[in-house]
Amino acid sequence: MKKRLSISLFVLVLSGCSSLPHVSAPPPVAVPDAQALQAEQARVRQVLAQLEWGFSGRVAVSNGRDGGSGRLDWAQAGNGFSARLSAPVTRQGWELSMDFASGQARLEGLQGGTRQGSDARALVQQSTGWDLPIASLGDWVRGVLADDASALQRDGAGRPLHARQDDWEVHFSQWYDAEGARPALPRRIDAVNGQARVRLLVDQWTGWEP
Repeated sequence: MKKRLSISLFVLVLSGCSSLPHVSAPPPVAVPDAQALQAEQARVRQVLAQLEWGFSGRVAVSNGRDGGSGRLDWAQAGNGFSARLSAPVTRQGWELSMDFASGQARLEGLQGGTRQGSDARALVQQSTGWDLPIASLGDWVRGVLADDASALQRDGAGRPLHARQDDWEVHFSQWYDAEGARPALPRRIDAVNGQARVRLLVDQWTGWEP
């Protein structure tokens, strides 16, 4: 009963729609040349060197039956991150924080009080009913994939278009071009794992200002 109440609250917080639109086709797959691959390696190194960064954007989720959308504000530093999801009008929502040193995640703002655990993905799923790729999202949103990612496809610039990681199919369909001190970064990401679907559209980046 408690979990059902949490799920209902989450759907209301997200002021959601019942389903997500069909994932649009990514840009054409290409075979990047050696120069493009070197440029992509340099981009990834630049991204990983930035230890304090964040973004604001819109997120939509679906589990095959229910769905919703809201604002996502993410702030990350070397010792952890905090991610706040909120409804666009009421600003009600929940906040997940992760301390990398202790390996503990903390979820606040849901009915029943604060919850903690060592597995952020499991903590969110148990508390809200939604399967979100929490552990990987901070990398995917910067266009960084794990070494064991498979089915990797790239565009002509060497940037990832599609990959499979941790049972998720990840699509990078839109990118922001490099600007000033900021490297090229994804604008839109779609992740699918069975009936679980997550769509993220980044509106603004922080951390790479001159």
